[in-house]
This record gives sequence, C-alpha cells and structure tokens, in this order.
Amino acid sequence: MFKRILIANRGEIAVRIVRACQEADIEAVAIYSDADRHALHVKKAGEAYNIGPDPVAGYLNAHRIVNLAVATGCDALHPGYGFLSENPELAHICARRGIKFIGPDARVIRSMGNKIEARICMQKAGVPVVPGSDANLASLAEALRLADTIGYPVMLKATSGGGGRGIRRCNDRAELERNYDRVLSEATKAFGSAEIFVEKCIDRPRHIEVQILADEHGNVVHLFERDCSIQRRHQKLIEIAPSPQLNDEQRARIGDYAVRAARAVGYQNAGTVEFLMDSDDNFHFMEMNTRLQVEHTVTESITGIDIVGEQIRIAEGLPLAFTQADIQRRGYAMEFRINAEDPKNDFLPSFGRITRYFAPGGPGVRTDAAIYTGYTIPPYYDSMCAKITVWALHWDELLRRATRALHDTGVYGVKTTIPYYLEVLQVESFRSRHFDTGFVEDHPQLVNYKTSRPARELAAVIAAAVAAHAGH
Repeated sequence: MFKRILIANRGEIAVRIVRACQEADIEAVAIYSDADRHALHVKKAGEAYNIGPDPVAGYLNAHRIVNLAVATGCDALHPGYGFLSENPELAHICARRGIKFIGPDARVIRSMGNKIEARICMQKAGVPVVPGSDANLASLAEALRLADTIGYPVMLKATSGGGGRGIRRCNDRAELERNYDRVLSEATKAFGSAEIFVEKCIDRPRHIEVQILADEHGNVVHLFERDCSIQRRHQKLIEIAPSPQLNDEQRARIGDYAVRAARAVGYQNAGTVEFLMDSDDNFHFMEMNTRLQVEHTVTESITGIDIVGEQIRIAEGLPLAFTQADIQRRGYAMEFRINAEDPKNDFLPSFGRITRYFAPGGPGVRTDAAIYTGYTIPPYYDSMCAKITVWALHWDELLRRATRALHDTGVYGVKTTIPYYLEVLQVESFRSRHFDTGFVEDHPQLVNYKTSRPARELAAVIAAAVAAHAGH
C-alpha cells in the first residue's frame, strides 16, 4: 500500500532497504550529507536529497527528515539501524505528521530504551533478568551497597545506553569508586542522561539474541536465535544463526522468553531480544533492540524470510503471513562485519579510497556492501563498510565455505578485518563451537598474522626440509 518510503539512514543498510522497496514496487527516497554525495545508497535510490554539509547532524535531525518525507510525498519512513532508529521522538513526529514509522511506536521505543523500565517489565512477564538495581542509582554509596549484595564483578551501565557505550566493568570496590563518575559522564555525553544503574557481571557469558516479528493483530513469532559472542569491546564482529552452542530445549526456551517479552510490551514490527547465557546455561535478559539489527541477514539465510520486507508489510497493517509452526530453520549462517580497520594496529580505523573491490560469490554467499571501486570511505561514520553472510547445511561445511568466501573478497586501498576473521576460523575452540564473549581477548595472537595460515604452514614445511637437508 505504500507508494514512497524515505530511508532515514545511509550505507549498506540504506542499500538493503532500497532493494526491499524495489521488490515491493515502492519508490525509495534517500537522504545524504555532503560527505555522502557519492555514496552507493544515493546511486541506488530512485531519488535522493541533500540534508546539509555537516556529515552527521543531518542524519540526526528528526524534524528536518520528517519535513522532507512530507515534502517529497512519502507515506512511510524506515529508520534502518543506528542514528535515530531507536529515537522515540522520530516515531512520535512521524505519527503526528501522518508518516508511517516502520518500527514500533514511540511508547515502546521509549520504554525499552530505558534499561530500568525494561528490567521491571521483563520481571513482571516472567523473563529472567540479570541481578541488579531496579531503579537508577542515587549515589556512589548506593552503588557500593548494591554491589556488596549481589557480589563482584559488577557492571555500571547507562540507563539509556546502547551499542556497547556507557558500560564499565568493576571487579572490586576500588574500581567501582573509580568508574562511577566516568560512567555518569559517558552517559551524559552519549545519551543526554546522567542516569545509571548497576547489575551483576555475568563472567564470560555467551551472547544470544532472538529475532522477533509482531503485527498489529496480536501475532508474535520468533525467527530463532543468533550467537553474537565474538565481539570486541562490546562491539559484535561475527554473528551466527542458529547458535551452534544451544540444544533444542534451550532453543525453545529462549524463543519462548523472547515472544513473552514482545507480548509484555505490546511490540509491533521487527525487534531483537538479547540475552546473556551464563556458565550454568541460564539465560538472563539484557535488552530489547527496537529496530532492525545489522545481523538480520543470518536469520534471513536460515529461515528464508525477508525481514525488511516483513517490516514493510507489518507497517502497512497486514497480518503476518505465517505462524510459528510455519517457520523452519535450515543449516547454519555466519555473518562477518567487514570493517575498515587495521587489526594489527589495535583495530584503528582505516578510512580512504577503495582502489579496487570485488565481492565474493558462489553457493550460499551473500554480500551487503556500501563500497565500490573508486569510492572513498569517509572518516565520519562507523567503520563497517560491508557484510559477508555465508550459509551452509552443516557446521563443518560452513567453516570451509566461509574461509573460501573471505579469500574471494578483495578490498584494496584500506585495511580491513578480513585477515583477522581468517585467523579466527582456524581457532580450535571456535571450530568446535565452544566460545564466549572473552574470545577476542583470549586470543591476542590472532592480530600478529604476517601471512595467511596456509602460507605459514607451507613456509614451515620448506624450512623443515631445508633444515633436514642441511643436517645431511
């Protein structure tokens, strides 16, 4: 029913939404800053409008974006992820101006964006949460008292936080005292709120999240789970669906928790319920993301469901075209976030001109990218420039196919995380499906690669042969 959708985002997710619009015969309208004048999403959309010279401010100006949607005859707006995607004010302005926001309503976004409110809501719904404070901290003294009760280590978190920001681990009272004002400052600068809380630190958890879809007719389903444990400084690097670390009973239990959470808040559209799984295999609710996730591609790969397409259908008021029993998973999928970063230099961003680029192909390989040969990656945005998603029927086949796909990918002119991922794929704990959120820190040697592993093995064989010959 929509005729035109304004995409309030940039980069690979904007390109992804353009493609969904094209398949639904909907005109896609893009926005761009001066820095994004030559961006791929601008080239792909039917129309594109400049939102100003500032590289970031335009993407964060809700009133200006909605005004543009109205002026260009759009009847809906898709926020993508990041920027204003979880900003209740954008959803509220859309509703007031008669533009359909493709996501949950402002009330739900606001409620789930407040970690304390979300915790209380989940407890009422019977969804297990991490032990911690049920109100914002009033003082350092209160934080110390709660930490003594639940036991160290603890996490200090911004109540309105997200994206891995505004979080500090405290292993003892001294660290809590030292970090309290820091987290307050981070929360204020990043989220405009000095509200923080404390919760038990689940040591070395597995990070498991569940994709849900819900329509306005009361239908709620989950599309199984994703394992996001391979991360660095709370930023995800590799995502896998379904989690290779869960059994069927655990999979059914966490799926039920996610549906229960969505129903408890009257959720509509696509969302993600995130959990931490402790060493005793207990799940603890962490947060609900009220938007599309970067890693939705792995879920699409194992279910065959177009999540962005479903987002549009739900926003149009249509009921889900399937029930929970209709949703089947098949095989495994793994997504690699191709970041323009140098793993050898503490993952320092590596912005610049792409001198040559070619994407991988073949069976079970999908690429979502915002780059092309000759494109200059601007220094103002997130360093992720592409995603490679690989599917295979069996785990061992997935590892082989992922290795082949990464070797097939060519990004020249900037450093990327591709060589690092090739190293990860060779680590035995990863290959045997036993890893947690401490994986990256546990394997610092992976950033010391000089050549690919096959080349190193060949060099070792040659060296051994030379030594043996010399001995004779």
